[in-house]
Amino acid sequence: MNRIIWIVIDSVGVGALPDAKAFGDEGVNTLGHIVKEFNDIKIPNMVKLGLGNIDGIDYIKNVDSPIGSFGRCNEVSQGKDTTTGHWEMTGLLVDTPFKTFENGFPKEIIDEFERRTGRKVVANKPASGTAILDEFGEHQMKTGDVIVYTSADSVFQIAAHEDIIPLEELYDMCKIAREIMMGEYAVARVIARPYVGPCKGQFERTSNRRDYSLNP
Repeated sequence: MNRIIWIVIDSVGVGALPDAKAFGDEGVNTLGHIVKEFNDIKIPNMVKLGLGNIDGIDYIKNVDSPIGSFGRCNEVSQGKDTTTGHWEMTGLLVDTPFKTFENGFPKEIIDEFERRTGRKVVANKPASGTAILDEFGEHQMKTGDVIVYTSADSVFQIAAHEDIIPLEELYDMCKIAREIMMGEYAVARVIARPYVGPCKGQFERTSNRRDYSLNP
């Protein structure tokens, strides 16, 4: 075998893991909730592969002769970050969870980022990616500051309006943040979060997102 096509559908889970409580994820079941909400979802190829034949998935029909292998896994690595899951699937276990910043990033990190990018930072807190645009998007457009925020995952996210800060500058800022967020401050990913729109309530994130992950 000299070629493998590997498709990862991030965050489409089929139930909580035993340590779900540690991450505030008790009762999660993304696929089950989608089926319950929309009822008639059309995923014929995944059904043929055996998705509905996995133990516990009683909300999708099973097939008599699945054409693929199927199963449900418990993660061994510590943490819940996307990068952690990707690494484990390729055989690299993470013994120590990637660092998260529940109260935003330390002053010395933000000061260094501002010094090296020449841009001021606003927000600097955990937030929803859409809510943070409603809160700071108009300010960002008026001032040219950048919105820096995080989440429950180990991420340093930078949001900027595409008409105010060119994409290449945003990407360069992410590369700078990637260099800063190493060592004791290492995060799994730095993420460029460009958006468009005229005003609060009409901002939309674009497909020009780019992730800068730690090398395994």
